[in-house]
Amino acid sequence: MPSTPSPAVSRGMRTFGEHLSTWRKLRQLTAAQVAERAGVSVSTLLRLENGSGASLENVLRISRALGVMDALLAATDPYEHDIGRLRADQNLPTRVRPPARS
Repeated sequence: MPSTPSPAVSRGMRTFGEHLSTWRKLRQLTAAQVAERAGVSVSTLLRLENGSGASLENVLRISRALGVMDALLAATDPYEHDIGRLRADQNLPTRVRPPARS
């Protein structure tokens, strides 16, 4: 059973949905057009636009249909941010384990 998102996550979901809705309107596309291009139902698109959430696959499908998927992926690229660039020469572990207790 999924847990209720924190207020910060709920706010982020609403904001992200509003951004996608604005992109759709700026491109003068109907919800039905975007849903068809993304291969999702109109109700899935509208749920995402209203901040109710969607699977990552559907987020990427809709983002691609709106032409913003590359920007979304770039925003999460760790090497596009200061800490990632500072640690770019480090070898990343295959797993991260919690520190051992004494």
